[in-house]
Amino acid sequence: ARVGAYKQENGLPVLDEAREQEVLARKSVAVSDPARRADVTALYETIMGLSRRQQRNLVNEAGNEGYRQIREAISHSRAPLTAPRVLYQGEPGAYADEAAALFFGEDVPRAHVETWEDIFLALREGRADYGVLPIENSTAGDIRQTYDLLAKYNFYICKRTQIKINHCLAAKPGADIKTIYSHEQALKQCFGFLKGYPARQVPYANTALAAEMVANSDDNTIAAICSERCAELYGLETVKRDIAANPDNTTRFICISKRPEVTPDADIISICMSLPHTTGSLYRMLIRFALYGLNITKIESAPVPQAKQDIKRETFDVVFYLDFEGNALDPEVVRLMTILEEEMKYFKFLGNYKHFD
Repeated sequence: ARVGAYKQENGLPVLDEAREQEVLARKSVAVSDPARRADVTALYETIMGLSRRQQRNLVNEAGNEGYRQIREAISHSRAPLTAPRVLYQGEPGAYADEAAALFFGEDVPRAHVETWEDIFLALREGRADYGVLPIENSTAGDIRQTYDLLAKYNFYICKRTQIKINHCLAAKPGADIKTIYSHEQALKQCFGFLKGYPARQVPYANTALAAEMVANSDDNTIAAICSERCAELYGLETVKRDIAANPDNTTRFICISKRPEVTPDADIISICMSLPHTTGSLYRMLIRFALYGLNITKIESAPVPQAKQDIKRETFDVVFYLDFEGNALDPEVVRLMTILEEEMKYFKFLGNYKHFD
């Protein structure tokens, strides 16, 4: 409390990283048993984290830049639109089309575009209100391009859901299959089946586009991996059902918008950050969530997106994508994000939303 009051009076920041490293080094040197030094360092890092949290209750954070930026993002929030213009990538019958229908209902008009980036461009130019994109698959992992586009365009996640992926091999009746087309993620998800199937694999823009291409082609040697719903839509025969390696294969889809939509029932927050290159920086970041009683549900690292010019790139620099439980209208959650925005090399609030069933 005395330290916090002193910093408030003198306009000093709560975190003085050089000073903390000096104190930790001094404590470490004072430990006679080298095997215990890491434990002592961890103990004092935790004490300092608790101290900083208490200090921030005293320091007038409304005047600092991090607090202002977080509050602006939240105050920029809008209510969900009642008559939205919705975009997804692919063709009717794609899994993204199914996710869009789940988000907004089958009766809401949905348009489709050729690439994921086309969605972002349409949102930026005001030609659409929402875009639906895949972000994670239970077999193939994160879909990095989606994360990179979120960082590039500074858009927000406002809904999330997951779709069970029931891939099938589809072709025209009587086809002699020698080449299989599908999205690269679908090919990865069916690697076990494809490993034993004597056919060439060709990545295609989308599962539904692959099915449409096969349906419209005169080539009787090609097939597509898609959903049974999609195969039926394009008049294809299902050659083999349930070919994904994981029987519980699911893909998470997000709905994005140009403006955040923070509602009182939102319970998941997504953020992106780049840590300082100092010993223990990842530990110190994680302990903050424990000190605030917030549960991290996902953490992934990735190379810094090429589009992010505001991150000073260093060799093997990475960003971390985190999901944690909380609501951005909670002052304690805002306080934590303020701390992270101030102390990280790069910080981006990606959205606060509720998982949509």
